[in-house]
Amino acid sequence: MMKPTRRPDRLRPVDLARLSGISTQQIRNYEDAGVLPPAPRTASGYRTFTDVHRRALLTHRTLVKGYGATRATEIMCAVHAGDIPGALALVDAAHAALHEQRSSLRAASDALEALAEQPTAQTPHADLRIGEAAARLGVRTSALRVWEAAGLLAPRREHGTGYRLFTPADVRDARLIHTLRRSHYLFPQIRPVLEGLRRTGSTAALRAAIAARRTALTARTTAMLEGAGALHAYLTSSS
Repeated sequence: MMKPTRRPDRLRPVDLARLSGISTQQIRNYEDAGVLPPAPRTASGYRTFTDVHRRALLTHRTLVKGYGATRATEIMCAVHAGDIPGALALVDAAHAALHEQRSSLRAASDALEALAEQPTAQTPHADLRIGEAAARLGVRTSALRVWEAAGLLAPRREHGTGYRLFTPADVRDARLIHTLRRSHYLFPQIRPVLEGLRRTGSTAALRAAIAARRTALTARTTAMLEGAGALHAYLTSSS
């Protein structure tokens, strides 16, 4: 006697789980959270999934690659809540954040070029007071104080007098800030450049880190484009 075949438009949780390599409980969690659209139930209370759920699951999995699990879940939940503009706003915000990261990376590259063009004779070998540092850099002392207040510089204080003392590294950082500010970079864009230089300890190391970061951003951009394409296909096929 032949076994009854399951209708091709009916999928069990285990079918979706096998498709994506996750547990059946995760499939149920996805439906409860709104990552998948609501699944109708049989008379006995079992969930019945269809090809729509399969496409929603694949769309979510593709979004995760570029947007991350949290943002991908937010996007799909907004879609299934009927808030398409909200879902697209989340997509826009993710792309805007990526663009900001590229801007910071460009600032780091510009800063490296600025460092390479600076004569080594301009770098002091002893600590300087704020007036001396400002004169060497060609800026006002008030600018150095503003950069310090913004958290970009942290000169130590001279014992007893409390005067600011700028080390060679502080002067280097101030020179980078001055160069990038003249190129209209904002403090939030300059900060990661300085942090990267201080973390790596040398321009060569920072240059290598920038190259690796650029490769990673390119890969993420590609993944985000793939995710956006999958989302568009899902939206148009579901409308």
